[in-house]
Amino acid sequence: MKIEHIAAYVKDLEGAKNFFEKYFGAKSNELYHNTEKNFKSYFLSFGNGARLEIMNKPELEASRSLNRVGLIHLAFSVGSKEKVVELTEKLKSDGFKIMSEPRTTGDGYFESCVLGFENIQIEITI
Repeated sequence: MKIEHIAAYVKDLEGAKNFFEKYFGAKSNELYHNTEKNFKSYFLSFGNGARLEIMNKPELEASRSLNRVGLIHLAFSVGSKEKVVELTEKLKSDGFKIMSEPRTTGDGYFESCVLGFENIQIEITI
């Protein structure tokens, strides 16, 4: 068994797609638009592993508390410590908030944590 995809609602669908393409190498399918439900989505693929579905509909609520029950972050493996540092610095220089600089955590991960597009919390790890 494996996770096939994870979905997240976003306010700016095109902006979210562009963010994941630019920083994480995502490949997107064509826009899906259900006109009856006024729902739009893209599936983003990252080479292997689970896909990310980003979705939008007009009546979304804008709650993004990091201290809540439910899914809280996405984690991307970039392959090396150097790439963790490099991508963290790129995101920082592009104005994204760094929650934690690259470091080895107590449970042995080398990672950083960034608030990405629309404050989606993203861990960048080896």
